[in-house]
Amino acid sequence: MQRLALVALVPTLVTATLLVAMLTQHQLASLRSMAQNTADAIATQAASVTAAPLRDMQRRELVRIAESIGELPHVARVQIRAADGEILADELGRSGVNNTETLTVMRDVVDTDQPGHPVLGSVMVDVSLSDAIAAQHASLQHALIALLVSLLVAAVIGWQAARWISAPLRRLVAAVHQLGRGDRHVEVEVTDQSEIGELQRGFNSAALALFDVQRGMEKEIEHATVELARKNAALEAASVAKARFLAAASHDLRQPLYALTLFSSSLAVDERDPVRLDRIAHIQECVEALDHLFSELLDLSRLETGAMQIEITEFPLDQVFEEVSRNFRMIAEQHGLRLIMRATNLWVRSDHTMLARILNNLVSNALRYTSKGGVLVVARRRGDGTVRVDVWDTGSGIAPEHQARVFDEFYRVECQNGGEHDTGPRRGLGLGLATVQRLAELLDTQVQLQSNPGRGSVFSFHLPEVPPQALSSPPADETPLDVSGMRVLVVDDEPAILSGIRYLLRSWGCEVAVAEDRVQALQAAEEWPAPPDIVISDLRLRDGESGLDVLAALDQHYERDGNAPFSRLLITGETRSDRLREIMAAKIPVLYKPVSPEQLKEAMMVAWNAAHATVA
Repeated sequence: MQRLALVALVPTLVTATLLVAMLTQHQLASLRSMAQNTADAIATQAASVTAAPLRDMQRRELVRIAESIGELPHVARVQIRAADGEILADELGRSGVNNTETLTVMRDVVDTDQPGHPVLGSVMVDVSLSDAIAAQHASLQHALIALLVSLLVAAVIGWQAARWISAPLRRLVAAVHQLGRGDRHVEVEVTDQSEIGELQRGFNSAALALFDVQRGMEKEIEHATVELARKNAALEAASVAKARFLAAASHDLRQPLYALTLFSSSLAVDERDPVRLDRIAHIQECVEALDHLFSELLDLSRLETGAMQIEITEFPLDQVFEEVSRNFRMIAEQHGLRLIMRATNLWVRSDHTMLARILNNLVSNALRYTSKGGVLVVARRRGDGTVRVDVWDTGSGIAPEHQARVFDEFYRVECQNGGEHDTGPRRGLGLGLATVQRLAELLDTQVQLQSNPGRGSVFSFHLPEVPPQALSSPPADETPLDVSGMRVLVVDDEPAILSGIRYLLRSWGCEVAVAEDRVQALQAAEEWPAPPDIVISDLRLRDGESGLDVLAALDQHYERDGNAPFSRLLITGETRSDRLREIMAAKIPVLYKPVSPEQLKEAMMVAWNAAHATVA
């Protein structure tokens, strides 16, 4: 509206200004011309009247004539001079007081009666221009008033015209904003049959078509949303079902594997035949491969079910490096590879167990995919208060098209030459890096990958750094892993496991009693004159019975006789979070099936030492 009003007002303003300027200039010229004519007429009349007195040099008459001429309107001054320039009369007129603007006219006085018309003198008349100037100012003032009035009228007319023209456009703009806000159906009134009316009809047609398209898209989006929700629900149900299946089946799947581990370890006891020892070694390699595969499934299942609990502590990073080095140095040497764990004095705040699992998986994965060279694990201090841990390898590397998916579940990268990368007997399920990323997320970090095909890879993640602290010195003489002479009560509902663990423990010099449930465990306790040194029990027994119930019953039995509490150890293949919370609440050491003989012996010694330290 403002622009339209300005467009209407500018021509009027220009035209009126030009007219005022032209008329004012013309009037000024007319006023000056009139003043000039008046001055000429007065001077001519004065020259004719003063001719005779000037010829006769009648001074009084000349003064009287000057006074008479000074009485005329607009005359400011009259001066009569002789031919030699002598002033004979000099009178001020009525308009000569305080008058600064005058027009001067001079006329020669000649003697017309003498031949040659000699000059007798001159008459000078000053005519005042004040009246002309006042008239000029009044005229200019009237012109300005007329200009302002015309501009006001033009502005009103222009504003009304602008409103009349812009109103339909403003309604169209408001309708467009309504469409932008997502209003259902927008329609503007058709005001006339001009171009604006055509624009209004076109807008209504476009708005109607857009409404139909929007309604169709909403139906499609609603349908797609329902379908997506159904698929998401099915996907979540499948994921939950998978996690529940792994959690529920883990115990049953691990039972025979645990028994196989025990029997394969027992076969090598007191065996001297090289051929049989070689066969036993192959059997143990297969068992270890199965153990590795089940461990990957178990770790992933425990992560998905939330069974893993974070326990943040502050510890030296070198402790984890030494642990990883002990686990994999022999494996690296067997395949002609170098495993370098660069010593460091840095301390970090993290979960010790989860960090060890991350590094174990990364180092295991690096060794599996490296055929020559080795693996380097190093930690560097960053400037942002974190420590960056890098795991380098000189393996075959990972192609760019695979790098985005190596952390997905069940994704394995094949060799460029079509074979496996694995340098050892174990082949993974593609869960190692997926487990690493899940553990890293629990520790509020992220594992990053950089890889050059044919040259190797580096996996990196960051941990919060803390200042070094004083470490308690380890005992000078550690207790050797000798369990001979221990009285061990084993509770498990699987006869094969009982047979295998009984054979293994007896080969270690232990006195062993076995039971399949709470009743048999109490019977074994009645037959022994003293409490066992340690009770090893499965968590889930037959008929819904729990190993925790068996341990509680044994506690009541021995407390009744005033005996000291016994050491205890749980072994389970359970992954369900509710069952694992029971173990955590009871604060009983736990091992997850299948358990290697070395793990079992070490856990027995730790549990026995902890129990005796508590008693002391």
